[in-house]
Amino acid sequence: MADLIKELVSGVVDSALKEILKKTGARRTATKRTKRRTRKAASGGLLAEIIETAVRKPAKKQVSRRRTAAARSKLRRRSS
Repeated sequence: MADLIKELVSGVVDSALKEILKKTGARRTATKRTKRRTRKAASGGLLAEIIETAVRKPAKKQVSRRRTAAARSKLRRRSS
């Protein structure tokens, strides 16, 4: 009889603890963080890397943009 009560109480306490831990967001075992590695299509080594850089598009040139009429007007007002 004592064993039955002991088992019942321990079961209730265990389930209550589980629920509390679930609500607080605490984990029993800490999950290990892993680094995400970008997957290369085909690792061909140094030669493949050189070819890939040659095929890649070059960087765009910076283009000077014309000022708007309002911006030019503001600039004229400031300088005079």
